[in-house]
Amino acid sequence: MYPAKASLELGDLFQFDLLSVSPLAWLAIVCLALYLAGAISLWMRRKRWGISSTLLFTFGCVIWFAATGLTANAYAEELVAVLLFQQITLMVVVPPFLLMGSPGRLLLRSTPRRGVGRPVLRLALCAYRSRTARVLLHPATVIIIAVLAFPTLYFTDTVSWFLELPSGHLILLTLFLAFGMIGAAPLWSLDPLPRAPSFVVRIVDVLLEIQIHATFGLILLRSTEPMFRWYAADPDAWGISRALDQAIAGGLIWSYGELPLIIVLIVTISKWRTSDLRQAKRREAQEDAELDAYNAYLASKFGKEQ
Repeated sequence: MYPAKASLELGDLFQFDLLSVSPLAWLAIVCLALYLAGAISLWMRRKRWGISSTLLFTFGCVIWFAATGLTANAYAEELVAVLLFQQITLMVVVPPFLLMGSPGRLLLRSTPRRGVGRPVLRLALCAYRSRTARVLLHPATVIIIAVLAFPTLYFTDTVSWFLELPSGHLILLTLFLAFGMIGAAPLWSLDPLPRAPSFVVRIVDVLLEIQIHATFGLILLRSTEPMFRWYAADPDAWGISRALDQAIAGGLIWSYGELPLIIVLIVTISKWRTSDLRQAKRREAQEDAELDAYNAYLASKFGKEQ
């Protein structure tokens, strides 16, 4: 926890200090460095790699670092609103940018086929084809994560149990990011997946998340008593009550947490419509070809009889 002060302000949350940097933030820097090394190696070999993909992945890593590397990270154990901000960022905001950067495709294209690169590629392909990957990316798994993430963690006060553990906050952040990546992969991944869910499953997943976020946000907004054992006392250094802290957290879920999900819903419906139109055009072209062939057959048959 960050050293206590007599009075704290909002600006104290958005500063950089080495004492506040989580190990998960350093992992964001490592991932970005590896990604840029792969992209640069392709460019140096005059092979194409999208600038847009690189920018998306970079932006995702920057947000990832900001959520876990600024002084806000140190105050997450004091304010419910900060912990919820971190959770929303790592589960809802960061994963789409990372996945749209196509890190899997970059790994396969930039890693050498000989030397050290050979076992790396073999390990990556084994992980991609593994039963674990198929289970984690199964539509049922994604929906279970969406349904249970918030209720299990907060309605049962499991969040307090985690925070009481040594490095419990770090464990929570890691789980947020891992669950976010698993849940977002079927919706945003541009890399091929072992199992691609249908558009119906994707929409059900997003709608469930929207409803759960809305319900949990409303409960936080209307709660007048502390909901969590770890956050029972008022954060006196911030000059606010715990009820206000929880209300701010609820407001974040309703705004910052719901907006990305609504965007996901709109994009998914748009992709579904585009896919249906494409299939309809293919069917129409096939039917026209069959009709032309049948007409040609009739013309040739009756032509011979005449």
